[in-house]
Amino acid sequence: MEPRIQYATTSDGVSIAFWTLGEGMPLVLIQPPPFSHIQLEWEWPLARRTYEKLARRRQLIRYDCRGSGLSERGHLDFSLQASVLDLSAVIERLRLERLALVAYGDAGPAAVAYAARHPKEVTHLVLYATYARGGWEEEPEVQGLYKLVDSDWRLFTETLAHALFGWSAEHGSWWAQFCAQSTTQDAVKAAWEASFEYDVTDLLPAVRARTLVMHPALLRWATMDQAKLLASRIPDARLTVLEGASGVLIYEESGPIVTAIDEFLSEGEEAAPAAVSLEAGAFRTVLFTDVEGSTALTERLGDARARELLREHERIVREALAAHGGSEVKTMGDGFMASFGSATKALECAVAIQRAFAVGPEPIRVRIGLNAGEPIAEEDPDGRGDLFGTAVNLAARIAAQAEGGEILASDVVRQLVAGKGFLFTDRSEVALRGFEDPVRLYEVRWREE
Repeated sequence: MEPRIQYATTSDGVSIAFWTLGEGMPLVLIQPPPFSHIQLEWEWPLARRTYEKLARRRQLIRYDCRGSGLSERGHLDFSLQASVLDLSAVIERLRLERLALVAYGDAGPAAVAYAARHPKEVTHLVLYATYARGGWEEEPEVQGLYKLVDSDWRLFTETLAHALFGWSAEHGSWWAQFCAQSTTQDAVKAAWEASFEYDVTDLLPAVRARTLVMHPALLRWATMDQAKLLASRIPDARLTVLEGASGVLIYEESGPIVTAIDEFLSEGEEAAPAAVSLEAGAFRTVLFTDVEGSTALTERLGDARARELLREHERIVREALAAHGGSEVKTMGDGFMASFGSATKALECAVAIQRAFAVGPEPIRVRIGLNAGEPIAEEDPDGRGDLFGTAVNLAARIAAQAEGGEILASDVVRQLVAGKGFLFTDRSEVALRGFEDPVRLYEVRWREE
């Protein structure tokens, strides 16, 4: 069944055409402006197979940016801000609270900007054949293509297909027809001139989403250095180098590239915080982390650099939780609350976190506290699991007693892991706020001596 085309309106009054396909976690696929036409794309088998594959386990969302396709054509503002407004309009129209973004080519910077500004919404980001900073208007190939836009439109579109996308003659012929129906020469020139000014380099450290950077090794208009910049500056990013020179995603055969994207998105969905067990009366080990002196850190390093370090804290903790079977319950600014079915796994995770910070080049000192018991499990208004009760409160109080670089545990945890090879130092009984009787604490000796 052909997707139903709907419309959203941007905050500056532009009508944006979009459709949705499938059900599940929302995935917005952004095509570079102004080469977009959501109806014609669906009618082409190569594009449709790609869309159908991406929509098998999630809700796929495609839209035409302003000046293209079925969206309003008279607006030729393709600035980064305008591109973000188009994306925002669709997201707001569908009332999406959590989503993944896939973008390629000149759409990449807008996806980065949105992800950086909406860290709680964007869970995953896929950047294919794109860049953080434009500015290749002086390249001979680009200059040659730019001159062809007015002088020979047909030759321009076919050359673009062959030289920059690596397409066959058959695909190039279709592309020429597609361009004629999806946009105009004026829109192409305006979009390219705007893209030369794109620069989201300073926003890269603020992206909180898991990120996959995919880059064809022989791509001509965005170098491998651009891909490395994206992958190195985005804290939770990985880089995959691909063969070939094609900078177009949706017209590839539904093979390795789309499969890799699908698998990447599925990884994150399986590791979502909603995985917290809500079984009544379940015995859990609760772990809290807290960055020591986060306020002073911000004052000393400045907002941007301090936020980058806190993102590193988030990356390390999440990787350790995934490796040791922990469930992220929630984040609290500069700390985490997590839950484990095994006290041994919880302590192993705590040790792994401290060791990771100990070898890092930056001054991040983290407090960790653990307790075990039967917390009260409930769902929050967003349907995600949360834990409450005395067992949780005690774990939080224990973490507050730790110094940076320390792991403190309750006597319950120490007894649960007896004989498992952990070394403890008795820190004596401590009066904790909210608890009538003193609580005996134990420091976990994690440093190799």
